[in-house]
Amino acid sequence: MLLGDIGATNARLAVVSNGVLGTVRNFIVADFLSFADVIRAFFGDGGRSVSEHAAVIAVAGPVKEGRCLLTNCSWSIDPHELRQEFGFAKVNLCNDFEAVALSLPHLTETDLFRVGEGESLPGTPMAILGPGTGLGVACLVPTAHAPVVIPSEGGHATMAATSPREDAIIDYLRRQFGHVSAERMVSGFGLENLYRALIALDEVDAPKRVASDITRAGLDGTCPISRMALDLFCGMLGTIAGNVALMFGARGGVFIAGGIAPRMTDFIAHSEFRSRFENKGRFRSYLQSIPTSIIVHPAATFIGLRSVAHGLPDTAVRLSGVGPERT
Repeated sequence: MLLGDIGATNARLAVVSNGVLGTVRNFIVADFLSFADVIRAFFGDGGRSVSEHAAVIAVAGPVKEGRCLLTNCSWSIDPHELRQEFGFAKVNLCNDFEAVALSLPHLTETDLFRVGEGESLPGTPMAILGPGTGLGVACLVPTAHAPVVIPSEGGHATMAATSPREDAIIDYLRRQFGHVSAERMVSGFGLENLYRALIALDEVDAPKRVASDITRAGLDGTCPISRMALDLFCGMLGTIAGNVALMFGARGGVFIAGGIAPRMTDFIAHSEFRSRFENKGRFRSYLQSIPTSIIVHPAATFIGLRSVAHGLPDTAVRLSGVGPERT
């Protein structure tokens, strides 16, 4: 069975056979015209030798009528077209954060980086959000039979300011975008927006940077504007995480996924993230009791995809060959 984790920046594929997950290979989305081209590159020989019986694909966007137009890139993924072209007996699509949410019951303490205090309350909802190219949000609700995932488009909820400084930044971005969502500020693109806003508001000269450059310069202290952008990013992430915890009643914990947070765990731990998470007025004590963790497992999405995969035995996927190609 082919498993896939498809975002706007990276597409990751692996084959699971007899419960064993093979090497997770990473492809840069911008290098391919379509998802079908990635499948061909993954299997070689133009994809003609595909022998997998089914495919389960996690996608960074809403699944409508069985297909998905990715939110932050031009790819459209249609199961019918994939079945016709590659001979899959079945193709299932799910939201990428639905897949990550389904991994939560299977993660151990070594798969998580704890930030702050709090203890998980068994049998209660667990929320997950993750800044990457965009901002994903979902919730996993335990039931007597099997957990139920509530996927959402929470990343597009309106971003609220908590200080005059953030008021000014949101006003600056509102003049560009009209609506300023959480994703406009807490994502890869969002980090770039914060950096540009700070340059404009403070009237300083600074080079144009992409998100990875801002992160690097902020972490190593070589660029004060990048450092300020990272500080704002972490504080706003904490505010959004606290909002999500309240909305879902996530007393089982709030988990941070995505491509950015695992690369700056110590920075987040020493930032305003946790204090902003708890800063909810009369509900401060409610938030203080909820644990927050960053998912550092390199293939959590694929563990969740096992729960979606049709016909796959309900046993833990044993990771083998998950090596350097994983990003």
